[in-house]
Amino acid sequence: MDTQFLDSTKAFIDLLGLDEEPLGVFFSDEKPDPGFGLKPSELPTREKEEKNEVDWHSVFSNFACILGNIRRGRRKKIPAYFSKEQFGCAGGAFWLGFLKPQTETIINYVSTGIPGRMEGEHYCDSPDHLREMFQYADPPAIEKNYCIFKPLDLFIDQEVPELVVFFARSEILSGLHQLAAFVTNDPEVVVSPWSASCGSLVGWPRHYLAKGLNKAVLGGWDPSARKYFQMDELSFTVPFPMFEDMVNRHEESFLSLETWASVRERIEKKEGSKGKDR
Repeated sequence: MDTQFLDSTKAFIDLLGLDEEPLGVFFSDEKPDPGFGLKPSELPTREKEEKNEVDWHSVFSNFACILGNIRRGRRKKIPAYFSKEQFGCAGGAFWLGFLKPQTETIINYVSTGIPGRMEGEHYCDSPDHLREMFQYADPPAIEKNYCIFKPLDLFIDQEVPELVVFFARSEILSGLHQLAAFVTNDPEVVVSPWSASCGSLVGWPRHYLAKGLNKAVLGGWDPSARKYFQMDELSFTVPFPMFEDMVNRHEESFLSLETWASVRERIEKKEGSKGKDR
């Protein structure tokens, strides 16, 4: 990634009040080294399910949340990566683009379960409705071996992310939300559709890109993944071209005015009080 752009990105991040580099999401046939991956497992496809060839006990026993692996990477500033063999969660494999269509077992599990056999998560009121929601979301398939999340300042040479993910609290999110509208002139540029938290990071942003829509996705609402976020923290994912506009044009926006300076004061006070509690 261009050094001058990275310098501008750092200035933008500082002005926002972020204390963490955003993550770039990209796809590669090369596994990052170093990097955090998950335990290899067999992908439970619909075809295998129909043939009764899926060991569901193993699938659920080896569960690992994608957000948990990303959090490891965030803490150590090391790439976190996923593949068809290292997906951790059948739901996450769907939202990242490694698995399609979703299996009936997971559709039942995420919705109302199977009486006498499996308790459901009740994130949707019926398997039929959830199946329709998954079909509508339709995350684009990944054409490379790996989906990789890493801090922007670790991008080298000609590497360019497809998406940029912020993890932030409300004050900073207010700046990102309003800036997205500033650079697009779209009053509905920020969307927040239902999904697992990993769906907000990759699945939905790529869904909109595949439809030719320039959207920012606000996510992190999934109660099952909240333990991998800080209190009050959410995710905010944008296509890389939108991120470029944010970096290149932020000085023209409200971020350069007293209005944002007052928000920055709130952010600094909050960070200061958080430090006293440690």
